[in-house]
Amino acid sequence: MQSSAIRRKFLDFFEKRGHTVVPSSSLIPDDPSVLLTTAGMQQFKPYYTGEADPMTSIHPTLGRALGSRNAVSIQKSFRTSDIDEVGDERHLTFFEMMGNFSFGGYFKKEAIKYAFDFLTEEVGLEISYVTIFEGKDTIGVPKDEASRKIWQSLGVTDIREEGIEDVFWGPTGSSGPCGPTTEVYCKNGAGEDIEVWNIVFNEFFFNGSREELLLGASGKKLERLKTPGVDTGMGLERLAMCVQKTKTVFETDLFEEHIAVLPADYTDRQKRIVADHARAGVFLLADGIRPSNKDRGYILRRLLRRAIVSGSDIARLLEITVAQYGAFYPELTHEHGRILAAYVDEHAKFSRTLRHGLKELERTETLDAKSAFRLYESFGLPYEVIKDYDGGKKTLGLTREAFDEEFRKHQEISRAGSTAKFGGHGLYMKTGEVTIRDESEVEKVTRLHTATHLLHAALRAVLGSEVRQDGSDITVERTRFDFRFPRKVTADELKKVEDWVNNTVRRDLTVQWEEMAYEEGIKKGALGFFREKYPPRVKIYTMYDTASDEVISCEFCGGPHVTHTAEVGKFTIIKEEASSAGVRRIRGVVE
Repeated sequence: MQSSAIRRKFLDFFEKRGHTVVPSSSLIPDDPSVLLTTAGMQQFKPYYTGEADPMTSIHPTLGRALGSRNAVSIQKSFRTSDIDEVGDERHLTFFEMMGNFSFGGYFKKEAIKYAFDFLTEEVGLEISYVTIFEGKDTIGVPKDEASRKIWQSLGVTDIREEGIEDVFWGPTGSSGPCGPTTEVYCKNGAGEDIEVWNIVFNEFFFNGSREELLLGASGKKLERLKTPGVDTGMGLERLAMCVQKTKTVFETDLFEEHIAVLPADYTDRQKRIVADHARAGVFLLADGIRPSNKDRGYILRRLLRRAIVSGSDIARLLEITVAQYGAFYPELTHEHGRILAAYVDEHAKFSRTLRHGLKELERTETLDAKSAFRLYESFGLPYEVIKDYDGGKKTLGLTREAFDEEFRKHQEISRAGSTAKFGGHGLYMKTGEVTIRDESEVEKVTRLHTATHLLHAALRAVLGSEVRQDGSDITVERTRFDFRFPRKVTADELKKVEDWVNNTVRRDLTVQWEEMAYEEGIKKGALGFFREKYPPRVKIYTMYDTASDEVISCEFCGGPHVTHTAEVGKFTIIKEEASSAGVRRIRGVVE
């Protein structure tokens, strides 16, 4: 069965069962808390929260009200966290997410039955096993016995329990609907069990991020939604692997033409990377994104340049993508000329420096982080291009972490204010021209955020309570803290401040937060020097010794933070200088 037939069957199946067919929304989401559209439910989020009524509110993609409490779509999706993983059997950057959604129209029984019927009857697959939520007392959600019974009634006997990290979805952004999930696994052509469908039961609303939910942030509770809903997602590429009995997504008809035109002497990994990046580039370009050094444009530039350096006929791959997908996504056909023009422009820009950069690569016997960063800085060669060169023979010891460390040492981040954004399936922080790429960077920013609070407390402890915060900027590489103080801080004082922070880290104090009225926070003694920035209700983060109840730090803040100070690691002050009249600036890092 061809992928085009799978799409059609999926939409027809749910349309016949009372679902309104909704076209895919753009890869540029309306939700400002996420960089790119990562899931099908994003365009339906207002229906789950009650901000929109499916029967009366105009849906922006459809241009009219849904007219039903049930919808179905095939959504263009992009996950930046998978860029470095592309090249194996199933990771992709761009993918199509098939999903059915209900906003009070039906719940677990119907959702599970629909999934079972579609997989077993419409596309002829056998279900290997399913998963259900094992329950978690700390958030007050019990084991999902209801889903177990429904699957059993359908003849499924292999039912496995899993935890909150795997089978409890959401929320997306800084707050939103969430709930337990049940996943469906089927076999691909290699006989491997792969997850093809994730069925989410949005039963709750959490006024915080997924990170805060997983960390068990105090003061926040799951609240039951007045109307529980269903949100499902099934990757077309993975489903095609199972239906077409292929061992990888790149052997399905979705990539067949792309792979066929690539040089025969390419390794499988090289073919997969070039095919994925060319296809993804078309969809980003079609939605109006252009190559740049910022945010979405930076992601697109990374993809195109990595494909360009391969020496393949990328223009041909772009043409194949437009021809293959244009009937289902008409924007590709409409933007065909602009897509090619943008690619040609980027190719010309990159080619001017690529030739010299590759010559330098050829002359270098082995590449470490320092030499790799120099190539990036001098010739604009992205990490992926350097790492992949010559099949990776010259870069066996080069890692992303080491490269990013060199970036930290050499690149001063733009002074543009940073904005923390919790979105999709992770956090990214906009810091001038740098975007967090993966969960390790989320963890680094979180540690630095807590270290900044400790630095503030240390400065007040060493220099006195006249110290007043005047601003801060936290990036993946460092924290920058501005404070009002009338003179230069001496080397001895800086050493005392640094030691104070590290001693507090070693004490492994508890970090907790609670939400309250702003005035109540002031009475509690929380520090905050930006009154106009605080809403009526605020978060208060407190670091204290559970044995003595000694409070080390208490501040207004939106997070994110670690749960115990020992997670911060070693803190080092790397610079102290004047920022402006009466304002000093400290930069620090954690290891």
